[in-house]
Amino acid sequence: MQKLLVFQSMWGMERLRSEDRELTLAEKVARAAAAGFDGVTDHFYDRRHVAPLMALVRDHGLMIEGQVFPRSVAELAPALEMAAEFGCHHITIQADICPTTVAECLPILEGWHRMAEDAGVPVYVETHRGRMTNDLLFTMGLLDAFPALRFTVDLSHYVVAREIYLPIRNDIAAMITRILDHGWAMHGRVAGSHQVQLELSFPQHQAWFSQFQAWWAEGFRSWRQRAADDATLSFTCELGPAPYAITGADGRDQSDRWAEACMLRDTIRDLWGS
Repeated sequence: MQKLLVFQSMWGMERLRSEDRELTLAEKVARAAAAGFDGVTDHFYDRRHVAPLMALVRDHGLMIEGQVFPRSVAELAPALEMAAEFGCHHITIQADICPTTVAECLPILEGWHRMAEDAGVPVYVETHRGRMTNDLLFTMGLLDAFPALRFTVDLSHYVVAREIYLPIRNDIAAMITRILDHGWAMHGRVAGSHQVQLELSFPQHQAWFSQFQAWWAEGFRSWRQRAADDATLSFTCELGPAPYAITGADGRDQSDRWAEACMLRDTIRDLWGS
């Protein structure tokens, strides 16, 4: 039976407005587990961080999505080695290299694809600003040239990077659908035409929240048609600290990101079940 797993971003638990100090890694993992998340998302390239993190994750019965930022084919290798040693649900690549042509990207994507297949580890490329997938139109070209590309889908980056407005134009909707049809994991926040992360609880942002819910539901339907009967889809609640979070004159978040992450968790589970 196909199953949804809702993860919490460890980065999203930094500098929480509700706390008077920075939570330790152990406290973050324990809080995510106590709140009913199925796993966490965190950096997965430095063994000095990954080993203690995995001990905590296992103690709490959680799963993990590993996040890496390779600038070459070879730089993916340490994460694959640690995935073999510790296990992980999948690895998400933020491709920290931005060639100017699709042709220059292909050897890199093909190299990562071969390495992932050889290691037997699911590896997905995140749709993200400032990375190989920075631009929505360029990413369409990547898919044309490399149809085997699998994404961790984060649509917030395209909404702000391409200054997308509501209502969504038909041509934009078609490109977003194509991205979702190549999605094998998801990261969630809500963006607007000029900000990458809007406060979910503010009334003025509900139109965008509704649009993202419609996209996430579309992504769920697409994945269910493509995935195996016993597959699991992860959705990471990723409400990041400033400068992703909008701050007031006091430099603090304008909303309680932890409370909103829990609200997003419940929203996603409701969408999955609807």
